Amino acid sequence: MDALLSLGVGLGLSAACGFRVFVPLLAASVAAQAGYLTPAPGFEWIGTSQALYAFAMATLLEVLAYSIPWLDNALDVIATPAAVIAGMLASAAVFADLPPFLKWSLAIIGGGGLAGLTQGATALLRLKTALASGGIGNFLIAGVELVGSVAVSLLAIAVPLACLVLVCGIGVVAWRLGGRLILGRHGRPQGPAMEKRVDRVRGE
Repeated sequence: MDALLSLGVGLGLSAACGFRVFVPLLAASVAAQAGYLTPAPGFEWIGTSQALYAFAMATLLEVLAYSIPWLDNALDVIATPAAVIAGMLASAAVFADLPPFLKWSLAIIGGGGLAGLTQGATALLRLKTALASGGIGNFLIAGVELVGSVAVSLLAIAVPLACLVLVCGIGVVAWRLGGRLILGRHGRPQGPAMEKRVDRVRGE
């Protein structure tokens, strides 16, 4: 049961890293200092005052940077690999009572993969919104991401099992959203080549 709870916390924080890289790490640091979260062996540093101050400053800078149109799109190039690393770190920090191989396999595949999938989908959505609105609509995307990151982080720490169910839904939505943004509304490549092919089929 403890392993399942830690899985819910870890994957929940990883998914939140896909919305904002440092918010979940800050939440984990605050929870560790308050005694609501017990870091896995080797990750006790996440509950230190130094880590708390560092995550708080990084979170503030990240939130401010994502409030600037077009700069947020440029930051996504850096934020995507950073989210993967943060997702692995956040999950490994709370995966307790697991064999090392299983722990790091889950952290890399589950934590890093979920964070990267979420971040990739939101980055594509932000880029499409920026092109459609000239960057004005990015404020809305940034606000939703921030709220989502805070909400998922708090839910992961407070109600891990419920968050585990939510994380599964986030993964499915992120996968489908990313596919639609890349391939088009119906999941197929769009463009002149596809239109010509359709016309050819209709002609036959």
